[in-house]
Parts: sequence; C-alpha cells; structure tokens
Amino acid sequence: MDRLDDDDRPLSPEEMLRLIEEQQATTTRRLGGDPLLTHTPWGITWFAGFGALFLNYAYGLLSRSTALAVLFALMVLSMATTLFAQRTVSGQVRGEAADRGMMYGISWSFGFACVVAICVRLSLLLPSEESGLLWAVTSMTVVAVLYAVGGALWRVRTMFFLGAWLAALNVAGAIAGPTVHALLMSVGAGGVFTVVGVVQRARQRGGA
Repeated sequence: MDRLDDDDRPLSPEEMLRLIEEQQATTTRRLGGDPLLTHTPWGITWFAGFGALFLNYAYGLLSRSTALAVLFALMVLSMATTLFAQRTVSGQVRGEAADRGMMYGISWSFGFACVVAICVRLSLLLPSEESGLLWAVTSMTVVAVLYAVGGALWRVRTMFFLGAWLAALNVAGAIAGPTVHALLMSVGAGGVFTVVGVVQRARQRGGA
C-alpha cells in the first residue's frame, strides 16, 4: 500500500488545536497592533497627565490649567500614535473581523460624545475640583468598559484584565475624591498600562 505523504496525512487533534491557537494569536496581534504603540503611550499619558493633576490637587505645585494642558497635550499625542498603529494593521484584516473592528472603533466616539454632553451640562453645577472629577471618572469609565468589551469580543485576556483593573481603580477614586482618583489613575492605571505594553512587545518579539 502506498503511504500518504506527511503533508497529506490528516492532522491529529493536538496538531489541530495547536494550529488554531497559532492562528488566533496571529489574528490577535494583527487586530491589536503593536502593544508598545497602543498601551504604552496611554500609560505614559495617564502617568504624567494625572500625575500633574495630583500635584495640583495635593500640593498646589502646578496650576490646574497647566496640569490640564499637560494631560490634553499628551492625550492628543497618544491618540495620534494609536491611530497610526491601528492604520498600520488595518489593511491586513478583512471581512467580518474588519467590520467588527470598525464598529468597535466607532463605539469609542459614541462613548466620548456622551461624556462631553453629560459633563458640559453638569460641570456648571459643581465646584471646580468636583467638576474635574466628573470629567475624569466618566472618561475613564468609557475607556474601562470598552477595553473590557474589546477583550471579550476578541478573547484577549490581557485587554479584558486592563479594562477590569481600570474600572476598579476608577470606582475607588470616584469614592475617595479627586486627589486620590488622580493618584490612582497616574500610578495604578498609567504604570500598569506602560508595563503591559512593554512586556507584551517583548513577548511578541520573543515569539516571532
């Protein structure tokens, strides 16, 4: 009897599972882009931006306008970096995955449009520091929820963990007040996002 060539023989269950896992890992990398360009810039932004707000709230070392200018300037840079990273990989994804990614991206715009509408309306009724807390908590709520949803959508545990971690810090800071919230967002959120981006990039390079 002629024997089947190695390339023609059916794959064993173990080989099929390994192939599926490799394909899922590849898809995840393509959808998520370079973690050093997606997670780390936001980590640095929150570390420095909310750190500046903490220095304002706790010690008065920076004016509120200066602290906000630092945060907003870094947010613009991070947004540009993230868009560049996502555009780099968007051409590699087609079909249902591309549609899902597009709708997920648009959801961020919807979320922040709601934040702006709510905060503009309610900020006029609050003291300055409480107004700042309102903007920070609602904004980070959108980020936390959409990170967790994105992790569930694409079954990326790290992304889901980051969303859950951010939500926990956000709740604690909202209860404790603007000074503690700024500290938690700076050290807890900014520090973790920065480290995760660097570690994931190192793992990707090691597994390439």
